[in-house]
Amino acid sequence: MKLRLAWRWAVLAGWCFAVSGQVIEFESNGLKYQTLTKRGVTIMYAHLPSHVREFSILQVAVSNGSPGPYTVRPVDFSFQRQDGTALRAWPAREVVELLIEKGGRNDVIKLVSAYEAALYGIPKMKSTNGYEVRRQAALAEVSSTKLKAAAAASAIAFVDTKLGSGQSTDGAVFFETSGRALGEGRLVVRTNTDTFEFNPETLRPPGP
Repeated sequence: MKLRLAWRWAVLAGWCFAVSGQVIEFESNGLKYQTLTKRGVTIMYAHLPSHVREFSILQVAVSNGSPGPYTVRPVDFSFQRQDGTALRAWPAREVVELLIEKGGRNDVIKLVSAYEAALYGIPKMKSTNGYEVRRQAALAEVSSTKLKAAAAASAIAFVDTKLGSGQSTDGAVFFETSGRALGEGRLVVRTNTDTFEFNPETLRPPGP
């Protein structure tokens, strides 16, 4: 319940600072979040503590408070390192294909457990077409136990999404880091119409 309340607070606070585009930082359920609003569209994210295979993972939520539709894609996300290099997030299809082909069952369990622990820790957060909706739809279409894990992993990945006014979504965004920390830098999201630049941060190497 804590994460859902934090999400509502973040969206409301984001709307209050929509003109200046001020980044708001807060903590919930042990995770550090940043949220930013541009023209009524709010993006919130946190780094998940677990790495899966070679990926560093962000939990992302997007809410469209603008009067018209808004499109967000995983490839809109990049991590701008302090040394001037940039990492572009992987498309959802490529992440899922790699996890299904090369990832073991434990990788999928680790990914699902880490994401759900973060998502369900946010109170009052209910995406109109986010992970929970996608998961239920995916699991309803498969009967094989083996395929259910793959379906759950597919539902987690943030996909290309066109949000109507008042709609929201969430998902995991993946950066290939060969198991290393992202390092010093900032998250930048460039959509077709806006650029969201979050506060710089220093990320430590993943724990065991």
